[in-house]
Amino acid sequence: MRRGRRRWIAGAAVAVLLIAAVVVTAVAFPSVAATTCPGCYGLERLQPGVYAEPGLPPDRRRQVSEVVEQANKRVRDFFGGRKSSPDLLVCLSDDCYRRIGGGRERGIAVLNRSVMLSPRGVDPVIASHEMTHVELHARLDGAEVPQWFDEGLAVLVSDDPRYLAPTGDRCLLDSRQPLPVTLDEWLRAASADPQTYAKAACQVSRWVGTNGGKEAVRTLVERLSAGQPFPDLQMPAG
Repeated sequence: MRRGRRRWIAGAAVAVLLIAAVVVTAVAFPSVAATTCPGCYGLERLQPGVYAEPGLPPDRRRQVSEVVEQANKRVRDFFGGRKSSPDLLVCLSDDCYRRIGGGRERGIAVLNRSVMLSPRGVDPVIASHEMTHVELHARLDGAEVPQWFDEGLAVLVSDDPRYLAPTGDRCLLDSRQPLPVTLDEWLRAASADPQTYAKAACQVSRWVGTNGGKEAVRTLVERLSAGQPFPDLQMPAG
C-alpha cells in the first residue's frame, strides 16, 4: 500500500512538473507553443501544414494558399526538391500575430521547424525567405553556416527586390567589411542597418554566380553536412 502510494505521489509530481513546463513555455515562448499547437491559439487548418486565423473570407483564404504555393515553388526550384515541410502559421491581423508570439518582424522561422507570417509578410518573398532558413538547416543536418550566408541565401532564393537587382550583377550594395557571423551579431547589425541584408545577398549572389549557380549551393551544403568546415566564400567587392 505504501509502495503504491509512493508511486502515485511520484507520478503526480511528474505530471505537475510537466504541466508547469507547458505553462512556462506557453507564457515565455508563445511562438514555440503556437507552432506546436496552432489550434490552441485559435488558428484553423486551411490545408495540410498551413494554419490561419478563423473566419477568413474566401478571397483571403485564396491569397494565403497562393502565397504558400508560390513560396514553396521558389524554395523547391532552387534546391531541386524539398527536405523540409514546415508548418506555416499565417496571420492577417495584428491581434492574431501578437497572440502567437510575433513581434514587429514580417515573418520568422521558429526553431528551424515552422514559419510564422505577420499581416505584412503574407507574400511569396517573405514566406520563401523564412522557408529557405528551414530548408537549409534541414539539409545541413546539424552543421552550421555563418549567419550572413544563411540570410544572404534566403534573400537570393526569395528573389527579394529590396536587396537584389533584377538582372546581371545583382548587388545593390557592396561592402568590403566583414559580415556578421553569429545570430547575435547579425541581429545587432541588421537592427542598426537594414541594408546588411543587401550586403549579405551581394556576397552570396556573386559566389553563386561565379561557381555554377544553384548546384554550387547544393554541393556546398552536402559537403558541410558531411562534416567539412565552411570555406571562405566572401568575394572581393566589384
